[in-house]
Amino acid sequence: MTRAWRSGVYAITDADLLPDDARLVAACDAALRGGLALLQYRDKSRDAPRRRHQAEALATLCRQHGVPLIVNDDLDLARELREAGFANVGVHLGQEDTPVAVARRQLGDAAIVGATCHARLDLAERAAGEGASYLAFGRFFTSRTKPEAPPADLGLLAEAARFDLPRVAIGGLGADNVGRAREAGADLVAMVHAVFGDGDPAVNVRRLRRRLS
Repeated sequence: MTRAWRSGVYAITDADLLPDDARLVAACDAALRGGLALLQYRDKSRDAPRRRHQAEALATLCRQHGVPLIVNDDLDLARELREAGFANVGVHLGQEDTPVAVARRQLGDAAIVGATCHARLDLAERAAGEGASYLAFGRFFTSRTKPEAPPADLGLLAEAARFDLPRVAIGGLGADNVGRAREAGADLVAMVHAVFGDGDPAVNVRRLRRRLS
């Protein structure tokens, strides 16, 4: 996997915004054409066959665009896809999920393993020590996806530079504030609604990329 994913727009899918296969694939294809750095497949349902089918479709699409696909919170699914030949698949883990060290052992050294660190540098230090590929902090602004998430200060991003890993800002980000996150030290900006909410995802991603430059 190339290092190109380490900076830019990180889009996260949403089962409510993209409720069926056709809309999911079409929207993700458009976002990828807009120039995504990373795409995360997030679906909290218990429909395992659907999740496998959708994740495989997105892994195929991402491979065509040369972009990694990150599976949210499901190490087993990420491992299954990698074993099926999708070397571009990684996993993102929350604090209640499988430890980063376990994911690193199962997926290998080349896989992307992301870690949620909320607003805590101690969680970032642990994740970095266990082999995380990037550290995600937030929420920095009011989030529609996770309004209950504890708030974080943008100054945290500068402090996290000591871990020498890409820093992901998440939570309430959009065209009006991604520049602030970048200036504070974010390498990647992770968003749901700003990419997949209103309008063409390709246009949305291009607009966001301009705000990051």
